[in-house]
Amino acid sequence: MIGVNRFNSFLGPAKKYLQHTFSFQDIFKNNKNVTTLRYLTSVPKIFEGPKIFQKNDELKITRDTISCVNEHIKNGKEGRLFAVVHVCGKQFKITPEDIIIVEGYWPPRNGDEIKLEKVLLVGGLNFTLIGRPILPQALVTVRATVIEKDLSHTKTIFYKRRRKQYERINFFRSQFTMLRINEVSVNGKINEHKAISQYQRI
Repeated sequence: MIGVNRFNSFLGPAKKYLQHTFSFQDIFKNNKNVTTLRYLTSVPKIFEGPKIFQKNDELKITRDTISCVNEHIKNGKEGRLFAVVHVCGKQFKITPEDIIIVEGYWPPRNGDEIKLEKVLLVGGLNFTLIGRPILPQALVTVRATVIEKDLSHTKTIFYKRRRKQYERINFFRSQFTMLRINEVSVNGKINEHKAISQYQRI
C-alpha cells in the first residue's frame, strides 16, 4: 500500500502538469509569436533569422563588392597589405619588411631573390582576398630575399634505458633559412584572373 500511495502521489502532479501543458495548445493556435514550450511568452520575436537573397540580388552584391575592391586598389587606398604564404610545409603571416625563419633544408642561397607563389590569403585596410586553396599567381606578388643561411643552436638528445646500463648523448644542429619580405602587392583587377584549384609542392 505504501508503494501504491507513493505512486498515486506521484501521478497527481504529473496529471496536473499534462493538463497544464495541453492547455497551452490553444495559445499556440491563437498566438503565432509563441513557437516552443520552452519560451511561453506573447512577446514578438526580435530576431527574424538571416535574410534570404535571390540569385539576381547575390550577383548585384558580388559585382558591387568587386568594383569597390578594384577601386581601392586602383587609387592606392588598400593600406599596408598582409598575406599568408605557404613555404616548406608551413604557413606564415607576413607584411613588407618582415623577417621569417624557414626551418630545415631549403635550396636557395644567400642573396637570392625569390617569389613566393603559394599565397593563401592577402588583405588590406578594407578588404581580404581568400584563395581556394591559393590565389592566382598573376594576381598577388610576394617577393623575398634570402639574408642568412645558418645552423640553429646545439640541441641535446639524451637516451636512457633504465636498469640496462644504456645511455647515449647526441648533439644536433638543424639548418634554417632567414627571409626578408620585400614586397606584397595586388596586380590588376581581382575578377580578371582565374582561380587555382591545384598546386605542387615547392
